[in-house]
Amino acid sequence: MKWEYNSKYPAIDDLRSKAKRKIPRFAFEYLDGGCNEDVNLYKNTTELREVELAPYYLNNYSGADLKTELFGHVYDAPFGVAPVGLQGLIWPNSPEILAKAAVTHNIPFVLSTVTTASIERISEITEGKAWYQLYHPADSSLRDDILKRLEAAKYPVLVLLSDVPSFGYRPRDIRNGLAMPPRMTLQNILQIMARPEWAIKTLIHGTPNFATLKPYMEKGLSMKQLGLFMNKTFSGRLNEERIKPIRDKWKGKIVLKGVATEADTELAIKLGLDGIIVSNHGGRQLDAGQSAIKSLEPIVKNYKGKIKIMMDSGIRTGPDIARTLASGAEFAFLGRSFMYSVAALGNEGGNHIISSLKTQLKQVMEQVCCANTAELEKHLIR
Repeated sequence: MKWEYNSKYPAIDDLRSKAKRKIPRFAFEYLDGGCNEDVNLYKNTTELREVELAPYYLNNYSGADLKTELFGHVYDAPFGVAPVGLQGLIWPNSPEILAKAAVTHNIPFVLSTVTTASIERISEITEGKAWYQLYHPADSSLRDDILKRLEAAKYPVLVLLSDVPSFGYRPRDIRNGLAMPPRMTLQNILQIMARPEWAIKTLIHGTPNFATLKPYMEKGLSMKQLGLFMNKTFSGRLNEERIKPIRDKWKGKIVLKGVATEADTELAIKLGLDGIIVSNHGGRQLDAGQSAIKSLEPIVKNYKGKIKIMMDSGIRTGPDIARTLASGAEFAFLGRSFMYSVAALGNEGGNHIISSLKTQLKQVMEQVCCANTAELEKHLIR
C-alpha cells in the first residue's frame, strides 16, 4: 500500500504538540510522563540517539527492503504497536484505530490487558493477527479463562509482562487522580470541558473501560471499587513457577516483556520462551534503572541467536528504529508515538504514523546503503 501521511505533521514533536492541545491534561500527562523525576524517561531516548551509523556510499546498492520475518510471519516493517493501557482515555476508540492501521500495513499490534478494547474485538479487526500482553492474574482460573479466549480468538503471540511487580510512582497521575483507585476531580472536569472534541467523541464511544475484563467484573462499580478490583485481581510479579504452567498451556509463541538483565534472559531461554522484549516500560516503572538501549547491549552480545531479541522504550522515530536494529534488536515496538498520532489526528492517526515511520526508516537505510533490516548491524559504529 502507499505510504501516505499528512505533510502538516511530519515530525513526532508536531504530533505531540497537537495531541497536547486536543486532549485533557490528565490524559496527556498519563501518556507523556515517566515515573518519579522522569530520569529514565529521558535517558531512554537520549542514550538511544547516541548510537551512530556508518554510511557506505560506494557499495553496489539496489534499494532498501523493510520486510522482516518474525515468528514465521513476514511483516512489512520491523516495528509494531506496543501495548498501552487506557488507550481509550487518551483518545476515544484509539485501540481499534491502531489495530486497523496495523493490519492494513501488516505490522503487529499488541493489545494490553488493561486497555479499552476487548480480546474478541481486536481479533476481529486484525483477522486474528494481533498479539496479547498479559498482566498476570492472581487467580489461576482467571488466567486460564483469558488464555482460552485468546486461543479461540486465534492470537498467535502471548506477551508476558514482567516489569510491573508494583505500580510505578508517577507524581502527575497521582495529582490527576489516575492512580489506583482513580478519582475524578473538579480540575479534571474543567480540563474535559476545555477539550470539546475529546468530550463529544468520548460520549459517542462511551466511557472508557477495561473491556477485556468486563466479564469478570461486577456491574456498576464505583471508581474506588474498580481500583480495589484491579489490585485484588492482578499480581504482576512473575517467576519461574508462574511462567511454567503458561508455557505448558499456551501452544503459540510466548514473549517475555520487560527484560533488562542477562539473568532474566537466561531464564526465558531455560523456560522455552520464544522471544524477549528488552524494555523498562517506557521509563514508567524504575527511574533508577538503565535505559533500554544500555540493557540491550550485553543481552545481544551473549544471547543473540538463542532467542528472538526485541526492544521498546525510548523509540520515537524512524531513525530511532534504525539505531535499535543496528544495536542488535531484531524488532522494535513503539507506544507513545502511535498514541500522539491518534490523539492528534483521530481516525487518520494510525495510517499517518505508520506511513511516516516507514518513510523515515527507509530514508535512513537508503542513506547508509543498507539493503535490509538484518544488515543494519553492519552499519553500527562501535
